Amino acid sequence: MNIHSLFEPKSIAVIGASTEIGSVGNDVVKNLVEQKFAGAVYPVNPKAENLHGLRCYPNIASIDADVECAVIIVPARIVPVVLREAIAKGVQGVVVISAGFREAGNAELEEEIMELAREADIALLGPNCLGIVNPHQSMNASFAKTLPEKGNVAFLSQSGALGTAILDMAHEFGIGISKLVSLGNKACIDESALLEYLMHDRRTAVIALYAEDLRHPHDIIRTVRAMALQKISKPVIVLKSGKTSVGASASSSHTGSLAGRDASYGALFEEAGILRAETAEELFLFARAFSLSPLPAGKNIAIVTNAGGPGVLATDAAVENNLSLAPISPSTQESLRAFLPSSASVKNPIDILGDARSDRYAQALNVILRDASVDIALVVLTPQSMTDTDAIASEIATISKEIRKPVVAVFMGGKLVEHGRRILRKNKIPVASFPESGIRMLSALASFAQFQKSVQLEEEVSYTFATLCAPDMIDRERVRSILDQVKSEHRVNLSQIEALDIFSAYGFPIPKYARAASKEEADRAGQTINMPLAVKILSDDILHKSDAGGVLLNTDPQRAGESCEKVMERVRRFAPEARLDGVLLMEMAPKGGRELILGSFTDSSLGQTLMIGSGGIYVEILKDASFGLVPITHHRAEKMLHSLRIFPMLNGARGGEAYAVDAVIECIGRLSHLLSDFPEIRELDLNPIFVYPKGSGKSVVIADGRIAL
Repeated sequence: MNIHSLFEPKSIAVIGASTEIGSVGNDVVKNLVEQKFAGAVYPVNPKAENLHGLRCYPNIASIDADVECAVIIVPARIVPVVLREAIAKGVQGVVVISAGFREAGNAELEEEIMELAREADIALLGPNCLGIVNPHQSMNASFAKTLPEKGNVAFLSQSGALGTAILDMAHEFGIGISKLVSLGNKACIDESALLEYLMHDRRTAVIALYAEDLRHPHDIIRTVRAMALQKISKPVIVLKSGKTSVGASASSSHTGSLAGRDASYGALFEEAGILRAETAEELFLFARAFSLSPLPAGKNIAIVTNAGGPGVLATDAAVENNLSLAPISPSTQESLRAFLPSSASVKNPIDILGDARSDRYAQALNVILRDASVDIALVVLTPQSMTDTDAIASEIATISKEIRKPVVAVFMGGKLVEHGRRILRKNKIPVASFPESGIRMLSALASFAQFQKSVQLEEEVSYTFATLCAPDMIDRERVRSILDQVKSEHRVNLSQIEALDIFSAYGFPIPKYARAASKEEADRAGQTINMPLAVKILSDDILHKSDAGGVLLNTDPQRAGESCEKVMERVRRFAPEARLDGVLLMEMAPKGGRELILGSFTDSSLGQTLMIGSGGIYVEILKDASFGLVPITHHRAEKMLHSLRIFPMLNGARGGEAYAVDAVIECIGRLSHLLSDFPEIRELDLNPIFVYPKGSGKSVVIADGRIAL
């Protein structure tokens, strides 16, 4: 797929060029001509002779020259016809601006053009997109009005409307554009393909992305991590919409309820090292910071301010965003005292007082940036009557260029500071209007630098759990047989016994168990297990057994029948309409274990996501969970477990016992294998998992679980 032909074509045919002023077909040709595209432009319109000073052609075949790229703007039903003609002409790339495909219910029409592009091995962008812009080629092959300034930030947007806003606002935010792509329906080219291309694009240093959904998560992880390891690293910043999910609480599993709609994306971004912007403004601010600043050596920040209040706000924001106040050395403090008023503060934050002019700002910033403990700096200005804003902006720019540490200037105010902001933007210094925004920019720089270092130290991403789960410990055929039986009965939810059978087949540590539908069966099962029992109701209509009185613990195996009858009677009173399928009798887990939950759910775009968290009956109250995309690497499993609030207790905090966390990691590996082998598993819970102190004779016991297809 020749994506290069979309960004740097020598010639473009606009199929559907129009003489109607204000139409898409007219504006695309107008943009290419008036904004001086460096290559040849061929308008295709059988009813016109010329357009914007160019000869029109009745069809692409009649163009008496090679055509590298075609922009298609015709009714959706005609797109396959003109696409075939473009392929016959030998085009390498196609941008389908036309709408009316999958988004309008015409999925088959979109499938048709997708297959045509794949068979011809051409790059197809769209359909239903804004188009593509490359300022370095003076190429605006879109219906957006603006050709932005050349720069090093590539913007990818799933929303065409946001794409036009990006083009219009880039100058205001001091951002130069390398590429802008509106992805539309993503029939062929999606974010993962574009990230792969931009990784090698010499014009692009930063990639900013607006996404409603993403595909091919493991390709994205591989590419973004590779970009972080390049000699000149390229950060990826994503604004992801659709974070909230009203339906999460209605999920049929604890894992689904904990995950909500956004957990898979959170796991993707964390694994890949993608920086997440929480707002559209942050997307611009982060892009600005990375396009203009070097990466810091650490996360120690110095705050220089001429007002106490903003300094405190900046300090609070720094702590909240995982930055550390740099400890200003005694020698640096002494240097500051040499020129600052006696009432100024030489400790961090450094308050140089409201009457500070450009000379005081320059001296303070110069001294602070030379302190070895300072990695980054925030310079805050509020306009006082004596504040020479323009001169201060110029001094900040001069010193920032001389001492290569990241500096963000915060010029608080409106008209009084606007010209100063323009001076900073012209000198390519990141500038913000409020301390919190400036801190977020610096925090993003520090986070990416920290991730870059961690990637260099990590083991290869390709390392998986294959060595932890030997093939002779896994009975895939047994699981396949159970799932096929469930499907043949047109069921979605597996019975608890079927779920336990599957977990046992994959080597999970399950206690002895049996099913009983009567007092007599329960007595026989109790004699076989011959250990204290947990008796649990079996019913597809009872989701939370404890609430329904459907659990009886520490039952004497010799009285299993009585316990069976007692549990069933309690549940009948609680839920008289529920269908009861008997009880599960299971050997009691030993005491002294801490409860965890292990589970999974399926995201429609990213696939299966695995979860580890604090378990038991309070799992949805505690909401202590971490997520990872399947397959899970060993390193990722460790990070997930270590990120839990409960982990310090598992790791022997305050002289306590250390628990068998290695056995928990092995369970994560087994579940990753199970989910990879059987992708039809939609949701799964292993809850509770009891993990025991090291050396206690037990490591992990799984007491319950459920599976849905």
